[in-house]
Amino acid sequence: MSVLPLLFKKEGVVERHQIEGNDPSDRYFSRSILVSRTANGYAAKVMYEALTVEGQTHSTIGAAVKSVVDKLSSLGFRRMRTRPNFKGRRYLAEKETWIEYPDDHKS
Repeated sequence: MSVLPLLFKKEGVVERHQIEGNDPSDRYFSRSILVSRTANGYAAKVMYEALTVEGQTHSTIGAAVKSVVDKLSSLGFRRMRTRPNFKGRRYLAEKETWIEYPDDHKS
């Protein structure tokens, strides 16, 4: 996929992904990752309690989501998995497959 078409599309939230896992105190959490189109690609962010984590801009949505997961992992979050729940305004009815992320950082 060429990056050029991104220049002609509106910026803003294009997908919402669900993330689940355990926070640094080993409590289960479930939140939405908001994926936005930017002038340079896609960027994702998640809010957890008072913490807002924003990933780097990437050329694909998957890489943008993984950037957020990597940042959370470096903060001690574990056992994370994600899946898209909304593409635009279309609800995917939880039919998408979970993407599991291995724990890279041990506490």
